Amino acid sequence: MASISAPLKQKRSFWAFLDKPSNALIFALAYIALTLLAVVLIDRRSLWYPLMNMITTPLFLFTPLVVVSLPLGKWLKVGMFVAMLLVVMPIVGIYNPPFLELAIQISIFAGLALGLNIVVGFAGLLDLGYVAFFAVGAYLWGMFTSNADTVFMVNGWTVDGGAFYIFLILGVAAAALVGILLGLPVLRLRGDYLAIVTLGFGEVIRILARNLDAPTNFTNGAQGLSGIGVPPLPGFLIGFTESMASALGLRVDNPDALAKQLLYYLLALGMLFVIMLICSRLKDSPIGRAWTAIREDEVAAIAMGVPLVRMKLLAFASGAAFAGAIGVLYAAKQSFIDPQSFILLQSISILAMIIVGGMGNIKGVLLGAMLITIVELHTLTNLSLQFNALRNANILNIPQQLDPSKYQPLVFGVILVLMMLFRPAGLLPERSRKLELQEMREEDELQHAMEEPLRDNVLADTSTPGEK
Repeated sequence: MASISAPLKQKRSFWAFLDKPSNALIFALAYIALTLLAVVLIDRRSLWYPLMNMITTPLFLFTPLVVVSLPLGKWLKVGMFVAMLLVVMPIVGIYNPPFLELAIQISIFAGLALGLNIVVGFAGLLDLGYVAFFAVGAYLWGMFTSNADTVFMVNGWTVDGGAFYIFLILGVAAAALVGILLGLPVLRLRGDYLAIVTLGFGEVIRILARNLDAPTNFTNGAQGLSGIGVPPLPGFLIGFTESMASALGLRVDNPDALAKQLLYYLLALGMLFVIMLICSRLKDSPIGRAWTAIREDEVAAIAMGVPLVRMKLLAFASGAAFAGAIGVLYAAKQSFIDPQSFILLQSISILAMIIVGGMGNIKGVLLGAMLITIVELHTLTNLSLQFNALRNANILNIPQQLDPSKYQPLVFGVILVLMMLFRPAGLLPERSRKLELQEMREEDELQHAMEEPLRDNVLADTSTPGEK
């Protein structure tokens, strides 16, 4: 007993240490300082730089979550959180541009996951074609700003980058309309049937994007849209980039490119904050409670007076609207899109973020989005770079077929299997979902306990007289 209780006491003493605000503040400052130094001081010329970068960058990216989770004062927590997101991380991004790119991608996919969470987590409607709404927003901005030989370019219907913020609103409206058009024919479908229809809808949008280049060229087909317009760059971001680069002793040949990355980072972060705010308000509103009732039992929800048709259409429209706005930002940032940017695997990866984090829980979805995006865009990529470095240095002969970046679907599959086995409700499950799974587990155990004596009696009755 002593050997068992000792680790428990140590664990409790550690958490008891963090319960004091002063100790929590010391821990937060130490964590931020150590991870920041690790990101800044690692030698990029080292043979083991990809491996060290793979470890240190995620630890630093999680600093805002560490600050939020500690028992600090409200305003102190808010101040540290804002300082990390708006001051420290942009400065680190100027020093290490790939870090800022990863932060932008995390913000984009976190916003998409929160939008899909409305449909899947709140309303319980399994949507495997969610990337279609993402494509609607992206192609809306791309068609009107691309320099490709489309009907918009030929007829002079293109717009400049100053219309970006107007197209954010148009992207919301267009994607919401497409979401309603999807919701209308699938109102009577549930479960697997709904998943199959939405999967087909996502493929229909992708195929339309690939084939709408004839007889009139709208999307430029499989060649994609290049030279997509970018939002106007504020002058203060260029000045901030140049001053920070000078303070860090860095030589920046193209400060406009870094300033543009900072602009996308701020836009993605602002959109993510708005989406989080809307989702949290919706969850605690009568609309959110109606979605929860539909998710639990549609028949009971109808009996309680929940307008099933209206609520389902609202769920599809709300989730699609967020994806449409993020699609506009994604197209502007990438400056090139094609149908292969919106394949089924994108919808699967967004759904995996919700499952891993915790379906229906906003904090869990954010955590899942961070983890999956880091694994997909950072961990596997750096593992491949490390293997290549070791191969080029003749230290380790690793076949090209074992390149980790080629096994992304396998990694996702393993992660989902492990989650279903050990954490079916997610890393940060919603309270109702956790209780629901616990009740199901207790019912299974009770049923198993009731069936055990019956099984023993049947075996006794079927035994031979000699055995009796």
